[in-house]
Amino acid sequence: MNIKPADRLKHFPVYLFDALDQQKSEQEAKGVDVIDLSVGDPDRPTPKYVVETLREAVLNPDNHHYPSFKGLPAFRKAVAQWYKSQYGVDLDPNTEVMSVIGSKAGMSGLPLALLNPGETVLVPDPCYPAYLPGIVTAGGEVHFMPLFESNDFLPDLNDVPEEVRRRAKLMILNFPSNPTASICTLDYFKEVVAFAQKYEIIVAHDAPYSEMIFDGNRQPSFLEAPGAKEVGIEFHSMSKTFNMSGWRCAFAVGNATVIGALGKLKSNLDMGIFEPIQHAAIAALTGSMDFTHEICRVYQGRRDVLLQGLARLGWKPRKNPATFFVWTPVPEPGTPSGEFATKVLQNAGVLITPGAGFGKGGEGYVRIALTVEEDRMHEVVDRLEKAGLTYV
Repeated sequence: MNIKPADRLKHFPVYLFDALDQQKSEQEAKGVDVIDLSVGDPDRPTPKYVVETLREAVLNPDNHHYPSFKGLPAFRKAVAQWYKSQYGVDLDPNTEVMSVIGSKAGMSGLPLALLNPGETVLVPDPCYPAYLPGIVTAGGEVHFMPLFESNDFLPDLNDVPEEVRRRAKLMILNFPSNPTASICTLDYFKEVVAFAQKYEIIVAHDAPYSEMIFDGNRQPSFLEAPGAKEVGIEFHSMSKTFNMSGWRCAFAVGNATVIGALGKLKSNLDMGIFEPIQHAAIAALTGSMDFTHEICRVYQGRRDVLLQGLARLGWKPRKNPATFFVWTPVPEPGTPSGEFATKVLQNAGVLITPGAGFGKGGEGYVRIALTVEEDRMHEVVDRLEKAGLTYV
């Protein structure tokens, strides 16, 4: 039997991290102790009080039923309270908050809920690759908004052609950004709101790294901008803020009509989050932010070790103000990022992510995750030096 996948899969990119896992496995099969700085997965455990809440909730048989796709009322209320506390944003838990099984699932499903075939989506380039398959599946067209270091990796709305603005239905934004680690100001979000209102474009802001901030910086919520709830929504995740990446617990907040459309899609395609996980998330959202503040200090310390080491080796790294990634130029001008990342893996046993994996605009850069302890980060720098990857 000749089984052929759907033609739409031809337009999906090869999932970046599958390819990296293959490269890592090949080196480990040779006995190499690979230091993996490719995937943005927190390396420290989930807070104990969150785990204990999960344990207690699992033991309660009342929590062993099919969960609502919208999320428990207590979960949605906790999200609304957290947004009020963190950002001063008021949300109606009944109409403006909804659970999603990870922000990736939410961002992937949103185009299916909003787009008709042929409608255009404005997408940053480079961007998190998972934004694209949902658009392709919905029959949408992508217009990339290039990101340049000279503009602090902010999409320049003035560069979007007039004809593209008029046929655009959706704009995707992501701050702090994966992969560029850039942040934006509230004034920038105000510009986005004005742009969206003028051209009737829905905005989806993906904000899973909003609390991963260094050096006294602050990343505002998109919903802090006046009028933001009139034009769009924001996705947030428990993964990075509370080290719950494997728990697949996130939420969408904002415009009630958009939330309703996404909810209608979800109610037909999947279920909600396992209720004990929601109870654990409630404990995290209503508890102290001390854990998050401490883990930020940890990541900043690791970042400083890496930046100082790379600078000593002549890499000219960019100082990231947020996320647990360093987005830095390939130190060998003209060398493709994929070729350079392979060289680093084969010669130093360190796995990093080529910028080209995040789109055409990522070529010339590599992304390095800060997901190992400081002693291991020192070892990364030592390995690079011993491998001759120095450019002084």
